[in-house]
Amino acid sequence: MAFKGHYVKAGAHQFEIVNLSTVWVAVDVYEYELPWVKKGMAAEMELSYIPGKRFKGKVLFIYPYLEPKTRTAKLRLAFPNPGYRLKPGMYADIYLKSVIAIDSLVIPQEAVIDSGVRKIVFVAIGKGKFQPRDVNIGLEGNENEFQVLAGLSEGEEIVLSAQFMLDSESRLREAIQKMLELRKREPGAH
Repeated sequence: MAFKGHYVKAGAHQFEIVNLSTVWVAVDVYEYELPWVKKGMAAEMELSYIPGKRFKGKVLFIYPYLEPKTRTAKLRLAFPNPGYRLKPGMYADIYLKSVIAIDSLVIPQEAVIDSGVRKIVFVAIGKGKFQPRDVNIGLEGNENEFQVLAGLSEGEEIVLSAQFMLDSESRLREAIQKMLELRKREPGAH
């Protein structure tokens, strides 16, 4: 707003001075990712114009609302800017690493059958037999893993693929059993 020969009124802004030794970075995270994000946690950033270089920073603030259309929350991150290589308006890739519990039991996401009401895992009980088991699932991890809060113990063997076939077979057996029980109750049934 300031230039040579410009007439200035009292109280008018002439300059905006910004200290770019630390840069704030605005980040959107999905709603389901929020349990993994904590104020003060470490963050890393990569820029396309400086390949291979990772800047280190931290989460300064988690905004207390979600954007209704995108179902995302906003974070404010801070990164030191030595040499002023970080410029306002740049796009960046952000990496957040969080640890919820070091000794958590985790299972691959594809091992869980989610009916919408229940979450089931098939557990090997020996001799080629499997048992459906309800599990209480916690957070989803970085590598498509679920934290198991209850229903499984460490060391139990579970089905990782083709569990949909076991689920279909168990549902079919359950339906046949119910039909047979119903026929026995009907008068004149053989």
